[in-house]
Amino acid sequence: MKIKQLGHTGLKVSEICLGTMTFGNQADKATSFAIMDVADQAGITFFDTADVYPLGGSPDRVGATEEIVGSWLRERQARERIVLATKCAGAMGSAPNDQGLSRKHILAACEASLRRLQTDYIDLYQVHWPDPTTPIEETLRALDDLVHAGKVRYIGCSNFPAWQLADALWTSKSAHLARFESVQPRYNLLFRMIEDELLPLCQAHGVGVIVYNPLAGGVLTGRYRQRLATVESGTRFSLQYSGELYRRRYWNDAAFEAVEALASFLEPRKKSLTHVALAWVLAQAGVTSAILGASKPEQLKDSLQGVDTVLDEEELRACDDAWFALPRERDPQIARR
Repeated sequence: MKIKQLGHTGLKVSEICLGTMTFGNQADKATSFAIMDVADQAGITFFDTADVYPLGGSPDRVGATEEIVGSWLRERQARERIVLATKCAGAMGSAPNDQGLSRKHILAACEASLRRLQTDYIDLYQVHWPDPTTPIEETLRALDDLVHAGKVRYIGCSNFPAWQLADALWTSKSAHLARFESVQPRYNLLFRMIEDELLPLCQAHGVGVIVYNPLAGGVLTGRYRQRLATVESGTRFSLQYSGELYRRRYWNDAAFEAVEALASFLEPRKKSLTHVALAWVLAQAGVTSAILGASKPEQLKDSLQGVDTVLDEEELRACDDAWFALPRERDPQIARR
């Protein structure tokens, strides 16, 4: 497991970040503990969660994932060896100020996350997505105060397009505030939009890039290779509150055809589509870490073999072909997960 430097900070993180959004819904507490044990044993020192997780959980379940992660950190006495990241912005209640990136909500959300995670500090505190109703300077000042209070070590953002990240970086510089040291964008063989502007911006300004959906929600595992495949119960494509989003992203003929072509190319070479998809993401310039999640420990064990997979030039071209074969269209909305 390679250890990377997060942007231009001194913080070191593993090249695989454990994604935990299945914990508390697709994975119960015992299964979640088993997944974290596998990650820990594999040398993954970077865990990512969010206050609104689990993915696809009902509104009354928000916070359950952080509680599970916090319990594991305490029981395994693992807090100091894990770089812990979480996020805020999503709705944690029905009141007007129970969501967003206002000073009021950020400070309350951080305190609540600290309680659920059973820790007195968060290594990387991220805003989950932009809030058009709150000035970015207000958001950054609240985060800066958390850094100075010692409750947060570094700050980052998720789902920010390049122009909003650039605006935030300029605001931090001009107002002498803590800046976003990382960004979490969606990135995989079937979605490479960040290569146009976001990745070059991050490379130019030393911002770490922690990508999510490296396996395209499971489509790049080869699990769904038939164009008329049905959505299986228990997968993220079937979840009540988020399944539609994932189906809109990846459940289409063009994606299935691209995956089928790549899988057929790899089969004679005895290479797993899952491993190749992860290896491709990790090999891209500017990528610090890839968020890898699972609903079962054996899934994580298998996926992690991609860390040691090496791609030759012909295989890299085949991966490019999967992307170039897809129709080009604008992402319909901010990709929230």
